[in-house]
Amino acid sequence: MRGLWLYLDTSVINFLFAEDSPEKKEVTHRFFNHHVGSGEYKVFVSDLVIREITRTPDSAQRERLLAVIRDHSLGVLDSTKIADEIQTLAVAYVKSGVFPQKKLEDSLHVALATVSGMDFLLSWNYRHLANVNKEMLVQAVNLRLGYLKTPRMTTPMEVLHDDD
Repeated sequence: MRGLWLYLDTSVINFLFAEDSPEKKEVTHRFFNHHVGSGEYKVFVSDLVIREITRTPDSAQRERLLAVIRDHSLGVLDSTKIADEIQTLAVAYVKSGVFPQKKLEDSLHVALATVSGMDFLLSWNYRHLANVNKEMLVQAVNLRLGYLKTPRMTTPMEVLHDDD
């Protein structure tokens, strides 16, 4: 049996440095310290995450965020290999009202995680990603379009163990 596959959106990496949110920062550090690289989970980001990070205006912060990906040897999913499929799925989410048009990037993350067979999509974005209601809507679209597996859409807190 393979371990669980986790897809991290950009917010998870950002919260490693979130001085204004100490609780989420602490949980994110526990997740990275206890689970990333442990072999328990296979942890991925994507070229979409890297593109979002490269738009960070502060060059020092941008480098810190990119260093997390390198230093933790996170797998990087290449969306260009399945660009048409994820674009079609992301647009279906928008057309179905799961995501507003202005949140197409969020729908692309979900589509990439779905097409790539991720078990979880981890995010601190409660409104659009770490949200059970959105997850159920995504699952309905996925099933309608023939995707039998929908990643659980939750926060890093949900994959921690009691002893973390």
